[in-house]
Order: sequence, then C-alpha cells, then structure tokens
Amino acid sequence: MQFGVQVNVYRTSWEAVRSTVAAMEAGDWDSVWFADHFIPPGADHEQESLTAFEGLSAIATVAGMTKKLRLGNLVLGNTYRNPAHLAKLAGTIDTMSEGRFTLAIGAGWYQREHEAYGWDFPSMKERQDRFEEACQLIRQLIRSEEPVDFKGRYYQLDQARLSPASHGKPIPIMVGGTGEKRTLRTLARYGDIMNLDGWAGGGMALEYYQHKASVLEKHCEAADRDPAEIKRTLLMPCYLTEDKELIERSVKRLGPGTVAGSKQYVIDRIGEFQNAGIAEIMFGAIPSGDIDRLRQFEEEIVSAFR
Repeated sequence: MQFGVQVNVYRTSWEAVRSTVAAMEAGDWDSVWFADHFIPPGADHEQESLTAFEGLSAIATVAGMTKKLRLGNLVLGNTYRNPAHLAKLAGTIDTMSEGRFTLAIGAGWYQREHEAYGWDFPSMKERQDRFEEACQLIRQLIRSEEPVDFKGRYYQLDQARLSPASHGKPIPIMVGGTGEKRTLRTLARYGDIMNLDGWAGGGMALEYYQHKASVLEKHCEAADRDPAEIKRTLLMPCYLTEDKELIERSVKRLGPGTVAGSKQYVIDRIGEFQNAGIAEIMFGAIPSGDIDRLRQFEEEIVSAFR
C-alpha cells in the first residue's frame, strides 16, 4: 500500500505548504497532491480574496524541492486549460522531476470560479464531451513518438509534437470522478489511474468502491482493455481520535465520506480497501503546516502497512 497526502493550498501560507512537503520528503510518504481551484471551494464573495495557490505551478515548484515524492493534482479542471497546453506542462514537469508526475484531470464543476475568471461553464453534457475528447488527445500526445494530428469537435492539433515528453514511462493519466455512464468509460478508454474522492461522500464505503470497480470492468471489456492495467486509488478525508464527540464533529464538518476514529479503526478501514484492490491512499484534512498531525499519521497508520 502506498500513501500520500492532499496538502491544503487554500486559506494558508506557502510557508505552511512548504514545511509540510519538506516533512513528507524526509518521512515515509510516497506522494504529494495539490487541488486545482482558483477560488477556495465554498468561499463566499468576502472570502474570495483568501489564498488559493494555483495547482500546476505549485506542484512544479514542489518538484524542485523534492527527490522521491511522486507529484500530482486532485484533480486539474479540464475547463481551465487547453488540453494540449496541459500536456505540454505535464511533459515539462515530468522531465524536470525525472518521471514523478501524474496528470490527473476531471471535467470541472465549480461554476463560480468560471464566472470570476471569465471562462465559459458549459452544460454537464458538454463538459463530459470535452473531457473525454481532452483525455483522448492527451493520451495520444503523451504516447506518440511522431507528430499528432487531432480533429475533434472541441480540440484540434496539426502535427503537434510533445517535447519534452515523458521521462521514461508514459506519464500516467488519472481520470477524476466515478460517473458510471461517461467518466468511468473515459477512464477505461484513456486513463491509467482510478481515484475515488472521499470528499464526494460515498467513496468511503467498501461496497461503493466495489460497485464502481465492477462498472469500470464492464467499460474495460467494451474497450478491449485489461482492467488490471488501471491502478485504483482513494482520497480519504481522515481524522484520528477516540473522542466520540470529535468524531461526530469531524464527520459533520468534513462530510460523510470522512473516516474518523481510533488508530485501529482507521487501519482496519484501510485494510479493507487494500484487500479489495486499492493500491494507494491519499489522506485529506491534514492542515498545511501541522507537522505533528502529519507525523502522527505516519507513525500510527502508514507504519502499520510497511
């Protein structure tokens, strides 16, 4: 089992983010992840001035601060960037980090930041159409040694070549989301990594994962793809405590997908997912700069699986 942390980049300072990354690099962690929003999610108009570090430039900076941690975003919004430009950024970061970058992307959902920055916010259907086309384009660019022509409805390429491209193996593509009709089909066709998002609620139920995995396997069969090629990961909001009142408060504050409880309870829950095929857990809800909390997770949870 591998372990990472989605390090908070909202309503915080870069000093706090940097200290967390430094502690992870020095500790027994496998990966570090940043979100990708231009306004802190859930912010009202008065809070929109609060810190929201841009996800890709922040993760690129961390690439230069680290040597071992794998790097990625949970997840990049397709509507914010042209996918060919995103592939170019990914190739640069992967080369600079010597093969440690994961390109994780989703369809985009936060309407307010689109309004604030002057971006179109298409219908759900169009966002899914754009997303699937973007994943197809990105996969072709990453894996092709020749210039790529692409004639899509929304995106076009004319003899485009990705250079620098991947450092070694092709940059893995993580497809964010678990929508059964479109998103998991896109993953089966063009992705390499599945991620269940515990912030969304249902991702912490083992039965929920098993159902989504079965849907993915059906899409893989239709796409003539071996489902074993797709790595399974889980973003887990987590709070370590034996205080029942704190458990209730943390679930209420962080959402129903939160795993809150004693050391053994958390270990048991992770073990269930490991047995079901989850290969990596990314912890959420560890505040940036809270090195004591980070080390508690490392010593009490991560060490149990080493």
